[in-house]
Amino acid sequence: MGSISQFIDRHFRHFNAAVLKDAADAYVAHLDRGGKMMITLAGAMSTAELGVSLAEMIRQDKVHAITCTGANLEEDLFNLVARSQYLRLPNYRELSSQQEEELLRRHLNRVTDTCIPEEEAIRRIEKTVIDEWITAAKKKERGFPHEFLFKVLKECRLKKFYEIDPGDSWMIAAAHKDLPVFVPGWEDSTLGNIYAARCITGAITDGVGKLVSPRFTGFVHRLFPDRRRHRWRFPHLRCAHVKSRRGQHARAGVGLFLPDQ
Repeated sequence: MGSISQFIDRHFRHFNAAVLKDAADAYVAHLDRGGKMMITLAGAMSTAELGVSLAEMIRQDKVHAITCTGANLEEDLFNLVARSQYLRLPNYRELSSQQEEELLRRHLNRVTDTCIPEEEAIRRIEKTVIDEWITAAKKKERGFPHEFLFKVLKECRLKKFYEIDPGDSWMIAAAHKDLPVFVPGWEDSTLGNIYAARCITGAITDGVGKLVSPRFTGFVHRLFPDRRRHRWRFPHLRCAHVKSRRGQHARAGVGLFLPDQ
């Protein structure tokens, strides 16, 4: 038994503390029986640097699949390549609207008490990933969101930018294990919106993401049979209207559906 387990066993005896101990014991028993564990990540857990512990759990085969938002997928990489430029704001609850606007002008994207630097984090990764998407589109290849990022990591294409110990990146650990990753909220991310924008502008000429099933595309087409009339309400459907005229490529028409816009 490790030191943390000993501490929990000694001190976590009642109430919510006891529930945590019960959960930890159940986790261990599940793995001992040969069970598999899927971890679900919601909120800004990657920006909170959950990778410090999660990466090691992945390496030790204590996590076998991950379900997460698109933001958690990309923010582990943002932290990997730009950690020294992050800005922490302990008094974030007291920020005035003017101070918030100043952060915006400095291209600092605030996530609660932590600001992600746009140029150092997002732009460093953006070009590499866009190149990957465009190359896949030209080859008529498709992939899940994490598969493109795993490929970039395995080829060490961002290594020159690393600012933290790569052992603290859960995405690197997951890539090395080829862990199944499920991202139902890809649109809940900066890269997801960048992908949608490139589809709309035509930089990506055919959908490369395994993001929308034919059944879902059919549902959208039934919901909005006259997509021209609805374009002002749903700007992302413009791409769908254009692609729907290309016959066999209509299946990729709604390359990314963004219901929150």
